[in-house]
Amino acid sequence: MIVIVDFGSQTTHLIGRRIRDLGVKSEIVLPQDAFKSIKKLAPRGIILSGGPASVFGKDALLVDKKIFELGIPVLGICYGLEVLGQMLGGKVAPGKKKEYGPTDFSLKKECALFAGWGKSASRRKKRFKVWMSHFDQVVEPPKGSFVVGSTPAVPVAAFADEKKKIYGIMFHPEVHHTQYGQEVLSNFVIKICGENPLLGTKKIEEIKDYLKEEIGEDKAVCALSGGIDSSVAAFLTYQVIGKNLTCFYVDTGMMRIGETDEVINTFKNKLRLPLVVIDGKKDFLTALKGVIDPEKKRTVIGETFIRIFEREALRLAPLAQGKPKILVQGTIYPDVIESQGTQHSHKIKSHHNVAGLPEKHGFKIVEPLRMFYKDEVRKIASELKFPPEMITRHVFPGPGLAVRLIGEVTEKKLDILKRADAIVIEEIKRAGLYDQIWMAFAVFTGVKTTGVTGDERKYGETIAIRAIESKDTMTSDWVRLPYDVLAKISERIVTEVFEVVRVVYDITTKPPATMEWE
Repeated sequence: MIVIVDFGSQTTHLIGRRIRDLGVKSEIVLPQDAFKSIKKLAPRGIILSGGPASVFGKDALLVDKKIFELGIPVLGICYGLEVLGQMLGGKVAPGKKKEYGPTDFSLKKECALFAGWGKSASRRKKRFKVWMSHFDQVVEPPKGSFVVGSTPAVPVAAFADEKKKIYGIMFHPEVHHTQYGQEVLSNFVIKICGENPLLGTKKIEEIKDYLKEEIGEDKAVCALSGGIDSSVAAFLTYQVIGKNLTCFYVDTGMMRIGETDEVINTFKNKLRLPLVVIDGKKDFLTALKGVIDPEKKRTVIGETFIRIFEREALRLAPLAQGKPKILVQGTIYPDVIESQGTQHSHKIKSHHNVAGLPEKHGFKIVEPLRMFYKDEVRKIASELKFPPEMITRHVFPGPGLAVRLIGEVTEKKLDILKRADAIVIEEIKRAGLYDQIWMAFAVFTGVKTTGVTGDERKYGETIAIRAIESKDTMTSDWVRLPYDVLAKISERIVTEVFEVVRVVYDITTKPPATMEWE
């Protein structure tokens, strides 16, 4: 077992996921409980996570120093490295430059943590792409440690004390954008800590057991969005409780062009799930009138969904011989992290199906995929023989286009965005790039700008295009779309969507940006 001390990082549970991928168990504990928990659990290794705080803060999160006297290997990641530096006699200082997203890591000296790191060609260069998210930095490693690697902005980006088996790295090996990050974790968990990989878990059977326990003989409704998460949740629930499940698909009016028809066809004809289609356009547009703040939008959307589900559940009650008590949702772990985080983490945004729900509602919430990441859900869908087009379908937010529209949501703005978004997808598919991209979409920015059409001045809208690649939604990089594809998209939008006079392309990674625009 590996113990992960959680300092509030958005990727703490992703560390656990990567360790799970190695076939090894892990346990997440809080800093204030760490020493007691470690003594009880007797792990083979300890990982100190990243976090949003500073070791210089008044209430800086630290651990009991006796942890480092137990003889258990320790790996500090980002803030965890700074904790090691601060507590073991090194020197930590505010950084002169922030590092968010990709940077080059240069390996200066060999150590067990980086044994065999990377492929032979890049290894000769000893330079690798890593993902950063920090400001403070260690300027002097702890006594007995030596500098292992650096970045252009951070001279001590990794250090090691081989004798005590204490290691610190500034970058995040748990995110897939870090080259060979899993190799680093494998070196620590398997080679340094001496853990033995276990057999993989039977995920589908475990999910079904959870559903049986949580639902029992009760009746349930499932909120279907058309995305892979809610689809898998609904499909597995139906396999467990059968006719006791009713699926709701709510057309919010904020779906993409043709999406509602596509969803209905998929669920009724391909997956053969019991589906009730609800026209909720009026409900949502009325509820969102005058709402500008993106967090408020998500809350309003979550509340509106619940009110519609409650209304429809009551309507179904005579047919179902009682009102359904269970609401099944396709919530996945990144939703939880961004909406609720952990005790010491920051909330990034509310997801309509997590923190966007009203405190009081008439359902017991069941979330069978709550501890899974997007790529895991897609693997499950593949095992369940889902149609390929569903598995490769681009990620689409539950609140729909409302979170891709800056400012108040109106029918007119939605119409502009829908037409622009359809062009983006059409051209990416035409170029044969759709299945290579995690998510691509148009954004109604709300920025008015001057253009020229037919030799006349025109004050029109600006559409932003975002195309990103990711694996688990915790980090992302922007896609280098070919210029000719971008040119075609821009040309079509400004000629076919008359209200638009300018198209821009977003080239921001996550972090510092999020996946969506809001």
